[in-house]
Amino acid sequence: MNAITYKEVFPKIKENKLWLGPSITSGDREFQVPDSYPITAAGWRVDDKGRKFLRIKGVRWFTNLDHGRRHQPLNLMTMKEILKYSKHKELKGKKAYNKYDNYNAIEVPFTDSIPSDYKGVMGVPISFLDKYNPDQFEILGSDYNIKEGLLPKLVNPKWTGKLDRGYVNKKRLYTRILIRHKRK
Repeated sequence: MNAITYKEVFPKIKENKLWLGPSITSGDREFQVPDSYPITAAGWRVDDKGRKFLRIKGVRWFTNLDHGRRHQPLNLMTMKEILKYSKHKELKGKKAYNKYDNYNAIEVPFTDSIPSDYKGVMGVPISFLDKYNPDQFEILGSDYNIKEGLLPKLVNPKWTGKLDRGYVNKKRLYTRILIRHKRK
């Protein structure tokens, strides 16, 4: 999953030249290893024939072959509905989404919490790419390549700290992808 953030990979994703394949969305996969392989991983098993298997988290595959799942729209609620009914304690009952300290965008901590009615820039987790629909969203960049394109315009002029990641309430977050709804 972290390969999404590589400087050689992310620009291709942003330009719609590369995307995640359709079959691996949970991220966990099992791989057979040689009998001599030392089992030190957290997830492993030995089958009834004595073969060793490791369970690896965060596995994804990239492709440039188009597939139907890539164009399935996310079914989204409005911001008001999310704040009222969300299953996520970080959002349910709140008055508004958090805004970044250093960027003029809102923090959307979960893909299923992207508001359908928000017109501005949103920061979403990299796992968003499992559900990314290029017909529904535009990828503007990521918080680690803020110097490219229109992203410098998103920097809060009052911010005096680093521009290495998004910050909310002075807390540095894991890499975010900056998106907005496609204009119709």
